[in-house]
Amino acid sequence: MLQLYPESVSNVTGKGLRPMNMKHLVTSVFLASSLLSRLDAQQPSASPRPLELQGDVQFVHDPAIFREGANWYLFSTGNGPERKGEIPIRCSQDLHQWKTCGSVFPQIPQWIKKESPETKELWAPDVSFFNGEYHLYYAFSVFGKNTSGIALLTNKTLDPSRPDFHWVDRGLVLQSRKEDNFNAIDPNLIIDEKDQPWLAFGSFWDGIKMRRIDSKTGLLAAEDTKLYSVARRKRPDHPGSDSPGLPGDWQAIEAPFIVRHGDFYYLFVSYDLCCRGTKSTYKTMVGRSHSVTGPYVDTTGTPMLEGGATDLLLGNGRWFGPGGESISQEKDRDIIVFHAYDRTTGHAYLQISTMVWVDGWPKVALEGGNPAAK
Repeated sequence: MLQLYPESVSNVTGKGLRPMNMKHLVTSVFLASSLLSRLDAQQPSASPRPLELQGDVQFVHDPAIFREGANWYLFSTGNGPERKGEIPIRCSQDLHQWKTCGSVFPQIPQWIKKESPETKELWAPDVSFFNGEYHLYYAFSVFGKNTSGIALLTNKTLDPSRPDFHWVDRGLVLQSRKEDNFNAIDPNLIIDEKDQPWLAFGSFWDGIKMRRIDSKTGLLAAEDTKLYSVARRKRPDHPGSDSPGLPGDWQAIEAPFIVRHGDFYYLFVSYDLCCRGTKSTYKTMVGRSHSVTGPYVDTTGTPMLEGGATDLLLGNGRWFGPGGESISQEKDRDIIVFHAYDRTTGHAYLQISTMVWVDGWPKVALEGGNPAAK
């Protein structure tokens, strides 16, 4: 416990001790107050807050963020009228001012064009660091279909100015076929308490799945071939009519992201519909588990495999459809990055909020208010 007064003050009434020196008292109180102010500034805010962003923050979908040294790197799905390569990269030194600083690919790799000729763009990158390398998982697919795949790149650094900067194509990690009940997109790599990596993924169909990853290769682990199920939507009593050849809207769960905090793993997912501008209904949900493979439950104890999930981010009159989230855990604070749609143009913009933890659950903010935080 911080002692606010010098020892002589606390003993001023003790028998035989010298009188209190008021000059020393005033000086000590001032120094202690200054120290408390500095300590308070280092603590996470009691409430989450949205960060003010400037620069190249428009046309951002499915952002993934990672810091190397003094720089932040943001990878995302290509979006907007101008396409300059696949998986655009944005850079920042302070999380507020952003600029475009290249892309991962000049175009879709030939092996993906051959494997999936209908693929028009690469989706939902995820960045992690293990085994001495950065790992960038990403997806290729066709909108509305589950003939999809997740692939892997590695790099020694994220800094393009370094001589050892070079993306190495590690190829295909896993695929889903038309006959499968899952969709192999939206990858996210989580490392458990035993330093074992796992890959979560999924969109619509039977929800969010998981596979164990070989820590040396970054590919699927041969010793564990189980396809784990961790979350899905609950079929409503009256689901309505589905569009031919497409999954039902009620199946809309995707964009998994898992972090470990305290004694729990937290699974963040996006519910409902993205990519529809002002008609987007995306929202971000969360559940938690003591085990990385589940079972995950919401605040009421309902399993996420039975449709349970707790609201984390809901749209407002300014921003529609907040989702496609990823989280960065820093020493001094946690942040969440996501996209949301402008109410006027319908364009997707990058959003960043600090994340605070209240009674074991995360809280985040959105400019204009987050109805889920009430």
